[in-house]
Amino acid sequence: MKLVKILDLVNSLEKNSFLKIIDCIKSSNPKNAKEIDEILSDSSNDLKNVDSLNISKVFDLVKSEFAETVKSEFVNTTSQLDILIDIIIKDGNCILKQDWLARLYEKELKNIKERTKSLKVQLEDEKSEIPELLKRDYEIYRACVETAYINDGDNNRDAKITDDELSILLTLANALELSQEEVKMINYLTIPPEKLDIDSIITFLKNIGVIFYSRKNNLVYVADEVVAVLREMRQKEIADKYYRRVLKTFKESQLNLVCRKHNINIKDLDYEEKVNRIITSGISFTNLLKTGIYKDGVNLTEKKKFLNELWENGLKVESSLRGTTLEDKIENLTLFFKEEEKDEKVGISIEGYERLLIDLIEELKIFRKTFLKKFEMPEETVINSSTLLDYNIKPRDILDILNADELKEFVNVKGLKSRGDLVLNILDAYKDAENLMIENYEAIGFRNLELLRENGITIKESELGLKFEDITKNIFEKLGFNVDETLKKKLNNAKNKMDLVLNLGNEDVIIVECKTVKESGYNKFSSVSRQMKSYVDVAKNSGYNVVKSLLVAPEFSDDFINECDLEFEINLSLITASSMGNILEGFKNSKHKQFPYQLLMKDVLIKEERILKAMAKKN
Repeated sequence: MKLVKILDLVNSLEKNSFLKIIDCIKSSNPKNAKEIDEILSDSSNDLKNVDSLNISKVFDLVKSEFAETVKSEFVNTTSQLDILIDIIIKDGNCILKQDWLARLYEKELKNIKERTKSLKVQLEDEKSEIPELLKRDYEIYRACVETAYINDGDNNRDAKITDDELSILLTLANALELSQEEVKMINYLTIPPEKLDIDSIITFLKNIGVIFYSRKNNLVYVADEVVAVLREMRQKEIADKYYRRVLKTFKESQLNLVCRKHNINIKDLDYEEKVNRIITSGISFTNLLKTGIYKDGVNLTEKKKFLNELWENGLKVESSLRGTTLEDKIENLTLFFKEEEKDEKVGISIEGYERLLIDLIEELKIFRKTFLKKFEMPEETVINSSTLLDYNIKPRDILDILNADELKEFVNVKGLKSRGDLVLNILDAYKDAENLMIENYEAIGFRNLELLRENGITIKESELGLKFEDITKNIFEKLGFNVDETLKKKLNNAKNKMDLVLNLGNEDVIIVECKTVKESGYNKFSSVSRQMKSYVDVAKNSGYNVVKSLLVAPEFSDDFINECDLEFEINLSLITASSMGNILEGFKNSKHKQFPYQLLMKDVLIKEERILKAMAKKN
């Protein structure tokens, strides 16, 4: 869930700890201090008086400093911060009931106890299954951890690992190419974790600013932006869902190779279980693609070729993978997934996503169980598009958890295209063109062909104006208006071509004009006002009362709005494409059968917030 949404959900007391940390960073002259001051200039620099959107903007400017404040907590060896962070950064764990967080924590402590016990036996056994080279690496790292922890006692100080020592240990772990799981097991083999109570855990995480806790709902929230920072701290370059997508392009022999290199027991594991073990082991994505996936003797050229094939054939990305060096290619692959994580686009329409989920639950009896297991969610979780998008789980992420047989079964049952990539075939079948167009309404208004192509919409530039008009008509119809094509044809003549006429009955009408624009801010008021005045005159001369005229565009300049404010003859109001889309969503969630047109009568530039609040009053 985005930070701005969480800040709107929790009360002032519940966001207090987070704001204190951001305020402390702000006061310590961070690198983006000037930009922060510009955002806060209207609020007396007091974060408590700043709206959620601007707090979110400030956080984006202090992310690196925020990461440093959290890192400083790692020196407290009893905090178990690595365990807790690894839990809350997993896909599906950004919204957690208090008792579910407690269960995940207890489960992880139990696993650590079992795995450290097993590791100790293997390290002490001369006939251990751990390869000698890997065993040597474990022993080196373990000896360094013990020294860093115990040497304080030798100097009559409390035993702990200092910030400098922690930095050296992390450098050593990276050089030895140990996974996060291997590091964690060796650390806790040296310093066994003691179980903390859940209230202490929540208070600790809240006080360092990584979670918000709603006492009223008993819910823990972790913002997507905070998760991104924490993942980077844990050297987890990409989310598990993207790691899974990459691993599922590999042959089983390649997975076996990775498992052997990191002491993952693959006995009796099938393909999917091997993928899951690799993900949960915390193997560096960079190290995996740099060395972990290849047999001995594979040269640099072959590695680059493998990455290019992974990009084009495995991930089906149309553009070429940029980068001349192996490191560049891996970095660009990582950046691709990071951008996808931040991207709020769903890929298919929201309605299409909802239908996909309903069909998966109905047709694949194993789906719900698989979903809850892969994303570690409680049994009572409601699986619908709204809930999953709050968890930042998109349609592609859902399909990636299914194995090949399950995908084939679903495709066959639904009669979908079975040749080629089954995941892409399913997504294409659920695109829902009408709602996808509405979701890209603003981009069509801005004539942004590149963005439209990225979102799966192919359209000629010459068709954008008419398409914008068609979508506007569709939205008004969904709002319950009578978009009267017959009346429009009756009123239109050779000189006057109205885009839309909303027939309110009793000879009352609203005239709607639609404008697309490439440059930012629609600013041709003189021409559009003459055009609208002519339309109003035509309607009046035909015996109709124009109660309102509306101009819909993606954006308006300040000058345009000011000029419109002075115009009284045509009773013109302005509404942006973005506002139209948000009003439609608000209408869907209201109890109104038809949108009350009177809400469009007040503003020059129609304020969606006022309209949404007014519609919500009846609920």
